Amino acid sequence: MLFESTDRYFRTLGPRGRTVMFQLPLSVTVLLVTVLVALLHPGFEWSGPFLYSLGAHLVLLTASAVVPWERLPARAVFVIPFLDCLAIGLSRESGGQHLTVLSFLLVFPVVWLAVGLRRRGVAMAVLATILSVAVPPAVLGTGFTSASFIRVVLLPVVLGAIALTAYGVANGITMQRRLLAKQEADLRDLLAASEDREQLLNTVMDTVSVGVCALDGQGQAVLVNRHLGSRLADAIGADPTPGNVTDLPVYGVDRKHRLPAERHPRSRAARGESFTDELIWVGSGTTQRAYSVTCRLTRTSAGGHSGAVLAFTDVTALVTALSAKDEFLASVSHELRTPLTSILGYLDLALDEEGLEPGLEECLAVAKRNARRLLTLVGDLLTIASGSLTIAPRPADLNVVATASIQAAQPHATAAGITLELESTGPATGRFDPERLGQAIDNLVSNAIKYTPEGGRVTVRVSATGQSLRCEVTDTGIGMTGDELGQAYTRFFRAANAHSSAIPGAGLGLAITKSIVENHRGTISLTSSPGKGTTAVLTLPEADTSLPSLAAAR
Repeated sequence: MLFESTDRYFRTLGPRGRTVMFQLPLSVTVLLVTVLVALLHPGFEWSGPFLYSLGAHLVLLTASAVVPWERLPARAVFVIPFLDCLAIGLSRESGGQHLTVLSFLLVFPVVWLAVGLRRRGVAMAVLATILSVAVPPAVLGTGFTSASFIRVVLLPVVLGAIALTAYGVANGITMQRRLLAKQEADLRDLLAASEDREQLLNTVMDTVSVGVCALDGQGQAVLVNRHLGSRLADAIGADPTPGNVTDLPVYGVDRKHRLPAERHPRSRAARGESFTDELIWVGSGTTQRAYSVTCRLTRTSAGGHSGAVLAFTDVTALVTALSAKDEFLASVSHELRTPLTSILGYLDLALDEEGLEPGLEECLAVAKRNARRLLTLVGDLLTIASGSLTIAPRPADLNVVATASIQAAQPHATAAGITLELESTGPATGRFDPERLGQAIDNLVSNAIKYTPEGGRVTVRVSATGQSLRCEVTDTGIGMTGDELGQAYTRFFRAANAHSSAIPGAGLGLAITKSIVENHRGTISLTSSPGKGTTAVLTLPEADTSLPSLAAAR
């Protein structure tokens, strides 16, 4: 900025103004020397040649201001500093021994030449210095003394060095100025690009249909889009301090218990937690809204935590629709269970009758089998629709549960030509609900048999590792792709090869199994490869190896 302002100032002066500015320091110095000589040396002899030399300085200053330099070639102006050297030499020679100090004034025109003409200016400065020493004695007729010869040698050397130094400094300053100008231009471009990106970011944030809140490393809100809304911003404590909780209530999934301050999305993000699709409810009564919250952390180039970005998606309509669907599903399933139970009862009575014709008995058996299957499906629908399972943990042995599941599934496996076996590494006792866990293992074994072709093998392995119980169900069936694994726990989802192979099922088994396991505070994982089979692993906490093996007791 300094260089630009200086350049603009000199450009406004024009060629004549710049010439006067360069000439003025020398002229003022000559005037000052003249005044000092008159004051400090009253007996000084004002000779004609000395007065003529002062007139020459005045003429050169006048020429600098009067000559239309803008109409002449750009380098024509350098005749002024060249003639300045001759005028200084004439003043020094005519002033006698009292004014030999005037040789120092040669620095002004020498620097002007060196800076203005660069390399040629250095040569001209040396030439002008030599002429300033050699010409005056010849013009004034004073002759050359030993001091004159010394000046002819030393003065050009000294002033040549000064000219060379001035050239180097000027050249360095010019290069530095160009570099700074380039950097300033680059900085302006970066600033403009940054402003454009900021404008684009603001437009994008205001365009997306979710609320976005960006936090810095201290948890302070640095960017909030308009979709976040002041109501939600107040609820999550977007201002003014991290973890701030206002009077607007924020609830968890159950919509009954208010979230503690440390569990608010803002507080969790400030602590460096990353989470996805966390459901919260904001407000109360008819104005309550549901939001799905996702948090992603931002990192510095060194990998440190620099903040977080929170995204709030209003899912009230979706949650309401899902709730209505579950209520409808539960109502329909409940209404279906009563007539199905009645149908099964009458089918049992019919089958108990003696003397039934073989064809009729077979038809009744088929009807009973399909009615039971339909009743099982209705039970699954009720389980899914309820949204929660009642778990009654008690001391039990996982081996007993797995054995019961295998015994129940053995007829189905035998009919399908599949080998079904149980492997156990010893007691697997703990606290869990054996009925619910039996339902989960039944689902896994049933799936394994359904998706395993004839001649395949289904293996159930039970073990106790540390403080955990583990049940692994492995099959050699058709397997699943990576995309299918990602949706395996989705209700009513079925793999593409299950549809193409006309394998029966409603797509609820894994969803129910996952719910049962999670209600036991356990985990379930799936690994699979197309054509190579699938392995499901249930892991439960609270293993108790001190309990006696219930399987051994039986």
